[in-house]
Amino acid sequence: MLTPESRSTDFPFLRDACYFNTAAESIPPQSVLAALERYGRDKSLGMDGRDAHFAELELCRETAAGLLHRSVGEVSFCSSTSEAYNLLHSALQLKRPDEVVITDLDFPSGVTPWICSELQPVIQLWKNSDGVLDLEGLEPLLNENTRLVQVSLVSFLTGYRIDWEPFRDAVRKLAPHAVLAVDVTQCFGRVELDCLDADCLFASSYKWLLGIHGGCVVSVAERCAEILTTRAGGWFHIGNAFDADRFTRVDPIPGAASFSVGMPGFASIYAMRAGMEYLKNVGIEKIAQHADPIVARVHEGLAELGIGTMSPPRPGNSSGIVAFQHERDAEIHAGLLAENIHVMRQAGRIRISVHGYNQMDDAEKLLSVLAGFT
Repeated sequence: MLTPESRSTDFPFLRDACYFNTAAESIPPQSVLAALERYGRDKSLGMDGRDAHFAELELCRETAAGLLHRSVGEVSFCSSTSEAYNLLHSALQLKRPDEVVITDLDFPSGVTPWICSELQPVIQLWKNSDGVLDLEGLEPLLNENTRLVQVSLVSFLTGYRIDWEPFRDAVRKLAPHAVLAVDVTQCFGRVELDCLDADCLFASSYKWLLGIHGGCVVSVAERCAEILTTRAGGWFHIGNAFDADRFTRVDPIPGAASFSVGMPGFASIYAMRAGMEYLKNVGIEKIAQHADPIVARVHEGLAELGIGTMSPPRPGNSSGIVAFQHERDAEIHAGLLAENIHVMRQAGRIRISVHGYNQMDDAEKLLSVLAGFT
């Protein structure tokens, strides 16, 4: 994906398009489409195909664990980050005076389970300042009652990337009883993750991981398995689901495995593994080295045009997302589409996302069109 030649082979759609919308939907490589065909062949065997399905599940778990530098037992899958966070809610059962810290740069999936909870834990909102989540705004929110701190390593809204180590150290020091949960949907597969010591990590499969809908990587650190075991009903995550005592007690498998409550979405699993294997073979470090300068050029070019971004660029801590607000957003979006340049437009915001299959020429074309609106 890092050269025009390999991109043309692996991503035929991109031969004529400049695609800057991976933060919404990725373009899957041909290997992912081949994996879906293989899933179809296995599924056509009926029950006889299940051996292949479950073998693929374990291979996917191994691939994800390798990329996250965690053990296989610390990794599982569910259908979406929304499901993952609702299952996390069921595990923690937080109620007053328990406190939950969320941010105003987070995606709704990571914050709404606690806001709408009937148990009504105390919600503390960490607000950004000019697109930055600074520790001065966080530290007063942390205390002995803090039971969960929920963040996105990279914000879907602005592309802001949390400075992980100072943030983690502040949470561990000032909120010693808090679970540290991180949504890595907008960075896993695009940047080298520095948050692997978080208590739990969640990532949707259809964005930077190059998979399809219906999948979410779940990782729960072994040290937290006891407290991060879901209390949801189901069967796939229950150790005694078919035992004689199944109508009198429920024995969930602890930790990450408890987040897989029902039959796995095998089509997504096949695609997810193929996408992750593709990224592993290319090398996420190489993807970052290739794409970060393109992101820097977008920031630079927008500044030259007098367009301020919603979060400032962070030297040495790049994400794949650049976002800005503009009163002519509808015209800009239409003008870009006319040149076959794909970005996200939503509520006055233009979001540009850069993956390994983008090239510097794409950025220059993008900026040249934007210049016509300044």
